[in-house]
Amino acid sequence: MVNTFLRASGRFIKREAVLFAALLLAVISAFFVPPSAEYIEYIDWDTLALLFGLMAVMKGYQKAGLFSFLADKLLKHADTSRKLTALLVFLPFFLSMLITNDVALLTFVPFGIVVMRSAGAERQIIPLVVLQTIAANLGSMLTPLGNPQNLYLYNASGLTLGEFMLVMLPYTALAFVGLAAAVGCFRSVPVCYKAERKKVEGAYSLAWPTVFFAACICALFDFLPPVVVALLLLVFLLITDRKTLARVDYSLLLTFAALFVFIGNMGNIAWFRTFLSSVLLGHEKEVAILASQIISNVPAALLLSGFSSAWQPLIIGCNLGGLGTLIASMASLISYKEIAKVNTVKRSSYLIAFTVWNIAFLGVLLGASYLFDLFL
Repeated sequence: MVNTFLRASGRFIKREAVLFAALLLAVISAFFVPPSAEYIEYIDWDTLALLFGLMAVMKGYQKAGLFSFLADKLLKHADTSRKLTALLVFLPFFLSMLITNDVALLTFVPFGIVVMRSAGAERQIIPLVVLQTIAANLGSMLTPLGNPQNLYLYNASGLTLGEFMLVMLPYTALAFVGLAAAVGCFRSVPVCYKAERKKVEGAYSLAWPTVFFAACICALFDFLPPVVVALLLLVFLLITDRKTLARVDYSLLLTFAALFVFIGNMGNIAWFRTFLSSVLLGHEKEVAILASQIISNVPAALLLSGFSSAWQPLIIGCNLGGLGTLIASMASLISYKEIAKVNTVKRSSYLIAFTVWNIAFLGVLLGASYLFDLFL
């Protein structure tokens, strides 16, 4: 029985490494700041409610087949490998701004692999998936809806939507140019992709996600209470669609909650607060990028924002920090898991290509950030 428990624990830690680390940090911090009612106040319930709502809505759209249907329609017009690649890269780039980088990769990476196989272009699977991953991580940085750290930083910073988007607009535009240049490196040969005539489920399957997506947007702009919207959605799915409810990434919600507790506790420890605040002072962007390489950009955003109110460099650093190592953005692991399923692709080859392309994009965008600091 002990062995079974240990094996199960090992599988959990391996599968949910970030969640385990967050829980461990929360528990350790509780030895310095004993549990109290203040723990509840640490947690940003509005951010958790919005995150839950958006994840559930996107799972609904995915289940309805909306994203695959739209992609299939667009790909019918691609008659060369370069056009095919461009569409498969820029679909996650633009759609991640609204449907999050996780959902974009979950939808378009498996779809892209199938498309390349059917078009007889298997050699392009690795560069395609690498660029799709970079595209989703960089496209998502433009909006608060694009990824979890942006949703949190947007709520915490008090910036307006326009102000937030203006911070990241130069980087998104440069990322678009960089991706276009990268796609231009692909050979352009005629291909014959046969569309599968994918269909969207009935009107109801699109109606409920649309209604609740609109409600989430209203909550984002403080027209509706986020917690009320999340509770209504929870009750609705419990009654009508428990399968979609079960597919929500609850580990991410628990990770957020655990990190809120850890950050709240550490903020009550004077020496730690003084130390981290001094390290961050004037170097928020660089520290956020470096921290993201080790703990990923979502925990980095939650941790560092507790000790600095320099929102613009934090937002830039946590978004650019999604480039680099495989764990810099947890969304990148989605692509890696999909690549691991492809028998004709070596994981080592993918990791090398992934790292090289990510470092290249990070270097260009970080270098550009210093120019933007001077002229913008």
